Amino acid sequence: MTLHKTRVRFAPSPTGDLHIGNARTALFNWLFARQQEGSFILRIENTDRERASLFFERNLLDDLRWLSLEWDEGPEKGGGFGPYHQIERLEIYNYYLKKLIDHHFVYPCYCTEEELEDERVQLLAMRMAPRYGGKCLHLTEGEKRKLESEGKTPVYRFHVNPGSIEFNDLIRGPMKFEADTLGDFIIVRSNGIPSYNFAVVIDDHLMAITHVIRGEDHLSNTALQMLLYNALDFSPPVFAHHSLILGKDRTKLSKRHGSVSVKDFRSKGILPEALFNHLSLSGGSIGEGREVVSVDEIIEVFSLAKVGRSGAIFDEGKLRWLNAVYIRNCDTERLSSALLPFIREAGYEPEQLGQMSIKKIAEALRDNLVTLTDVGEYMDIFLDERYRLSKEAAPALKGDAAARVIISLREALSGESVTGENLYADALKTIQAKTGLKTKEVLMTIRAAITGRNSGPELEKIFNILGRESVLKRLEVAMRETIDSPYVTD
Repeated sequence: MTLHKTRVRFAPSPTGDLHIGNARTALFNWLFARQQEGSFILRIENTDRERASLFFERNLLDDLRWLSLEWDEGPEKGGGFGPYHQIERLEIYNYYLKKLIDHHFVYPCYCTEEELEDERVQLLAMRMAPRYGGKCLHLTEGEKRKLESEGKTPVYRFHVNPGSIEFNDLIRGPMKFEADTLGDFIIVRSNGIPSYNFAVVIDDHLMAITHVIRGEDHLSNTALQMLLYNALDFSPPVFAHHSLILGKDRTKLSKRHGSVSVKDFRSKGILPEALFNHLSLSGGSIGEGREVVSVDEIIEVFSLAKVGRSGAIFDEGKLRWLNAVYIRNCDTERLSSALLPFIREAGYEPEQLGQMSIKKIAEALRDNLVTLTDVGEYMDIFLDERYRLSKEAAPALKGDAAARVIISLREALSGESVTGENLYADALKTIQAKTGLKTKEVLMTIRAAITGRNSGPELEKIFNILGRESVLKRLEVAMRETIDSPYVTD
């Protein structure tokens, strides 16, 4: 089948949570496909029977969807180039293995792990790069039968002839490897499972992949794969190897740096668009100097040439800053929905908040949240039964000035002087008229009295959520517990 449109793929192994580095690779492939109006294919490389699991695969699909990286073909979608799980393609790999055997490109190897280790140690002792020396290359048929009669099951190795392996990389330019440094490499293991390099060449060819975009740690694999492309008479795709994502110490991002998976950041309350934005711009100048860029803009300006060759530093501090920006600009309906699981996780039941609207709480808190998990720090403000005066807020309620503010606020709310829809604004005007105090001093006292804190969401929004009765109840507590002034009388 001849296809002219761009086809890229993301081919993860479901052996753990989706790493940030792999998510960045998936993102680059997705962006390239969308920009070129091509197809983004998801293929699951699940031939590692001991480590691959359906649990991790489901999490992987969920994380990709959470990032809005919808695939055009693959698991749960189907397509004309399946199956999209490698474990279901073993017959295909066996067909091409036989083809390579028949054309004398590969041979069975019966060497044990102990023999291979001895060879490796000897080569290192001679200050030579460890590689397989071809011990089984010239075995006779009789020798092979004898070894198999002894119960030895061979692996199959591709025979590497001397010469240079060259290809052009869209990011790194011309690449060249010397074949004699590689050694004859395994393409099928003794259990019949293909190696990564063998399976990926066949899959990419049969799935008509036009561009392979992946991390620079695959460069040496590409050299081996080029040998297989030539042996199988396949036209290789275009390769582009982007830089790896690094920690602040410029080493490969790992658990010692903290959070490293998409799941980690989801549980921390990071919005998907914030992580999408940060991963898109890390290690390159795609954003043209801007920090906050929409998905459509990123697609429009995306270029493999701008991805960059040097390592991309993953800056969690910048990610948190971006997340706060996206929270501030998030649609209230969506923000309130996104906050629900984090409200529950903090020990609150949204269903038991009475008439209080989660949407109003989301609107009140949006400017105070850096991550969604921060909502737990503020929920007590909106619940009378959780209302407490903190030690930090207590000093703001001491003295005659604070007493006059609280008494004036209580009288205003208890009487008929404050009757408008904007409870806060009307009460503030009344207090300032009665006390003559500066706005800052009045606000500090009111905040401490009705929230029990020195800082938090806008008071006007808090007033509108709590309502008159709740504010009055809290004023009584504030007067009873912290005000020691002759101005206060029963």
